[in-house]
Amino acid sequence: MLTRRNFTGLAAASLAASALGSRISAQAAPTPSPATKPKTSIMMWTLNKNGTFEQNLERVAQAGYNQVELVAEFKGWSPSDMARILARMAALGVTIDAMAGMTLGFADPAGGDAFLAELKILIPVAHQLACKQIILLSGKRIPAPAADDNPAQHIASIDTLKRAADLLAAANLQGVIEPIDRLENPTIYLDGVTEAFALVKAVDSPALRVLYDLYHEQRTHGNLIEKLQQNIALVGLIHVADVPGRHQPGTGELDYANIYRALAQLNYTGTLAMEFYPTGEIVTTLRDAREQLLRAWSI
Repeated sequence: MLTRRNFTGLAAASLAASALGSRISAQAAPTPSPATKPKTSIMMWTLNKNGTFEQNLERVAQAGYNQVELVAEFKGWSPSDMARILARMAALGVTIDAMAGMTLGFADPAGGDAFLAELKILIPVAHQLACKQIILLSGKRIPAPAADDNPAQHIASIDTLKRAADLLAAANLQGVIEPIDRLENPTIYLDGVTEAFALVKAVDSPALRVLYDLYHEQRTHGNLIEKLQQNIALVGLIHVADVPGRHQPGTGELDYANIYRALAQLNYTGTLAMEFYPTGEIVTTLRDAREQLLRAWSI
């Protein structure tokens, strides 16, 4: 590819030979190729005020999405509800790419066994829903005697997540740990992706990755793209919303076009889930958000 430096070299006769060599080298050098078409999803809880689950499922399909994510909606479904909803999803060509549902956190030094017991109960539900990823939260922060966070919780997190990763791997599932910003949840332990990546590296299992929620990370830490560049292999899922307000991209301070281009160049192959409150007509807003992503990805 010709650059401004190439043109400058070509314009100067005394540097013609070196400019030609530089141009050939630049053309021969490998360049990152954009990833294939990105996978998109909708976190369904963000649409709760706009209708029933099944009404919103229809809207999601109309907007062009073929995946959704659940918090714990399934816990209120009867067996007949489950059968009806899964049948409708199959007819719409929509699957479940991730689900939450855990009530306990992994960072409680005294709660590891209880966390794993609850996870064992949730795993068969994930199989029933044909869902491959389970979202895991840290739980509450225990105040440390000193100013720094309690190191016991970091150690406990590694121990519990190693055991959880073994369970998940045996079940052919993946866990994704999600930091939550403390503006939203002042008592949460894990509040940023930097420690989340450190935990995943310490566990060292393909059954555990990070849920990089761009909204949460921007609110208190920022520097989103550099952390993606340094840790992309550890990212299992990405959540999308603008700051402030948790609305669709383009309503706030984040340059999502740049973020999407960076992810394409990094060959990110996971799902990008829209987790925002639409400010306009639901189907149109969801469709526009997906099309914005696809345009940026192809540049």
